[in-house]
Amino acid sequence: MNLLSVIWQVCNILMSGFFALATYVQINDPDAGSWMVGYGVPAVLCGFIGVKPHVTESLVWRRLADLHMMVSTAVVAMLGWTLFRERITDLFQQEEGRELSGLALTVVWLLLCRHSGRAPVGILRVCTAVAVTVFPFVAWIYFYIHKELRSNWPSHCKTAI
Repeated sequence: MNLLSVIWQVCNILMSGFFALATYVQINDPDAGSWMVGYGVPAVLCGFIGVKPHVTESLVWRRLADLHMMVSTAVVAMLGWTLFRERITDLFQQEEGRELSGLALTVVWLLLCRHSGRAPVGILRVCTAVAVTVFPFVAWIYFYIHKELRSNWPSHCKTAI
């Protein structure tokens, strides 16, 4: 196994962990069920890639990923339209903006994973994966450290972790 493949698998394990954490923090959200599914499905799909990278070529994995991306893209479009219509610019200060960002991240990641098991992963996919993997962890830590950034968030967004 070459270094790029190992990095690819580690990125998928980390993203699986991130999506699992995102699933967990939804527990006290008013509409927790749908958001737990929204993050839980990518957590499981990424976990499978971390263990067996060629799983992306199985019909079940592809169909589940495609269904998740289709529904998530529709929700992202609706949330995006709502934010655009209301002229919201500070996305992370609005719950809809955080929801849009999280779902967009799941779509981007699953698109990056799509057909990654066909051939050895290349340098472009791995570099993109590393950048995308680092971003949500850094953003989460940044908002966690700077409490004033989340001072206007609803209580269910402040108390999960």
